[in-house]
Amino acid sequence: MKRFKLIDASRVLLLAVAVTAVALPLLWVALATFKTPADLNQPGLLWFTPTMANWTEVLSSDIFAAVGRSVFVATVTVAIAVVVGSMGAYSIARFSTGGSLSRFGILAAQVLPPAVLVFPFLSVAYMLRLNGTLVPIIFSHLSFVVPVVTWFLIGFFAAVPKEIEEQARVDGFGRFDTFRLVVLPQVLPGIGAAAIFGFTLSWNDMFYGLILSPSNSTILPVAIAGFNTFRGVELGPMAVAILIAIIPVVIASFFVQKRLVQGISGGAVKG
Repeated sequence: MKRFKLIDASRVLLLAVAVTAVALPLLWVALATFKTPADLNQPGLLWFTPTMANWTEVLSSDIFAAVGRSVFVATVTVAIAVVVGSMGAYSIARFSTGGSLSRFGILAAQVLPPAVLVFPFLSVAYMLRLNGTLVPIIFSHLSFVVPVVTWFLIGFFAAVPKEIEEQARVDGFGRFDTFRLVVLPQVLPGIGAAAIFGFTLSWNDMFYGLILSPSNSTILPVAIAGFNTFRGVELGPMAVAILIAIIPVVIASFFVQKRLVQGISGGAVKG
C-alpha cells in the first residue's frame, strides 16, 4: 500500500514540475506585456503598476499584417500537405508502398538541418523570379510539414478495416472513389489533428522566413525577432507579440491532445 502511495505521489510531483515548467514562462510573458522597461529589469517583480504602452505600440504597428501573412502561409502549406500526405499515408498503410523502411525514411528530411536546404530554395526562387513573394516560404515549409503529416496519418489509415473498402468495391466504387468517399470520412478526426499540427509547425518556423521572406512582407516569427534592435531587445513589445503568437497554438492544442499522441505513435505501427 505504501509503495502505491509513493508511486502516486511521485506522479503528482512530476506532473506538478511539468506544469510549472510550462506555465511559468507563459506567466512571465503575460506579466511582461504590462511592465515598463524599468520593471522589466527586475524579472522577479510581481507587484507593479500595469501599463498598456506595450500593447499600444504593438497594436499600432504592422504586427497583424505579419499575422495575416503567417496565417496565409500556414493555411496554404497545410492544405497542400494534407492532400499529398493523406494519399501518401494511405498508400503506405494499405499497400506498404516502399516497404517497411518507408515509414521511417519519410522523415529523413527532418534529419537535415534547414541550412542545407535553404540555399537551394533561395536559388530556385531567384531563378523563377519568385523572390519577394511568400511562395518560397510555402515550398520550404512543405519540405518538413508534408513528411510529418504523412507520418502522422499512417496510423489512422492503418486502423480503417479493410472490409469497409472491400464492401465499397463490391458496390461498384473505384479505387479512388473508395479512398475519397469511404476511407477519408473514417479518418477525418486524424486529418483535422494533422492539419492543426502541421499549421503549428509552419506557424512557428522562423529560419526559412528570416531568409526567404520579402523584407517588406515578413511573417510573424520574423516580425517578433525584429524587436531585437540595435538599441537592445524591446522586451515589453516583444512579449506582447509573443503572446499574440502563442494564443492560437495553445487553444488548438487543447483540441488535438488525444489525436496528437495517437498520430505520432501510430506512424510507427507495422502494417
